[in-house]
Amino acid sequence: MMAITDTVADLLTRIRNAKDAKHKYVDVCFSKLNQSVIDVLKEKGYVNQLLINEKKHQIRVFLKYRKGSTNSIIHGLKRVSKPGLRKYVGYQDIPKVFSGLGIAILSTPSGVLEGEKAREMKVGGELLCLVW
Repeated sequence: MMAITDTVADLLTRIRNAKDAKHKYVDVCFSKLNQSVIDVLKEKGYVNQLLINEKKHQIRVFLKYRKGSTNSIIHGLKRVSKPGLRKYVGYQDIPKVFSGLGIAILSTPSGVLEGEKAREMKVGGELLCLVW
């Protein structure tokens, strides 16, 4: 098995593929960064819950769909900062995703935060991804 160098890109791709295939859940590799990103997604209502399987080093992410429909709450996910080209932003430069309908996820000195919370705390950091 090949080692994954960019776990966040792998996480986003697996979630994107699972939502497109209308799966109830998806298993992703465990890392503290992935867990923090999923926690932000859960806090903002994009996923239902997560289960951590320590034996298999996996996180099971339960996707959220609209009531009475097979349409996912998540419309899109985009990786911004990549291992080859990191993207850092100050708190004034944190993007508003679709005029506030989406979220930006940042890795800051205060932990992994959603864009609005980082702006309120006046901390910048590495812009990991955008979700809408």
